[in-house]
Amino acid sequence: MRTPILVLLLLLLAAPVAGQKQKREPLTEAQQDQIAEAGIDPVARVNLYVKFLNERADTIKGFTSRGHSSARSYRLDNELQDFTALLDELGDNLDVYSDRKADIRPSLKGLNEGIERWQAILNGLPSEPGFELARRDAIESSNDLATQAKQLTSDQTAYFSAHKDEKGQDRAEPKN
Repeated sequence: MRTPILVLLLLLLAAPVAGQKQKREPLTEAQQDQIAEAGIDPVARVNLYVKFLNERADTIKGFTSRGHSSARSYRLDNELQDFTALLDELGDNLDVYSDRKADIRPSLKGLNEGIERWQAILNGLPSEPGFELARRDAIESSNDLATQAKQLTSDQTAYFSAHKDEKGQDRAEPKN
């Protein structure tokens, strides 16, 4: 009588573990290493994210000329999910850099140009059931990032015009 209860208990404990999805990692191991090497250099990190997003956008664009197939839809869905995750990661980084008053103006021009290009690619994708949800999520994330980048550009221009002595800083230092 004890064995069936023990087996049932073990099955109940194992069910949540088996049902958990593994989190997708949008960056390759080499890309993760590059981000880690950039460390706390905000300009370098933003530039790396823009580079990686450009590479993903090129891959996504490459799928538009291919014929329709379930394998293409599946691959495009995965690429769009990874692209959205990278957009969101970059947005999180921008939040941190904004909060600490890091001067990322050198990378904002490339970011704003990249966002325009990415949005054109995403909006140029055909609407297909196999990846439509991922496409909409990517468009929404790119719109959010565009708004954030434009606001940050404006904020940084104003802030560093008023605080010329802080130009080029990685983070605001407390004044004594």
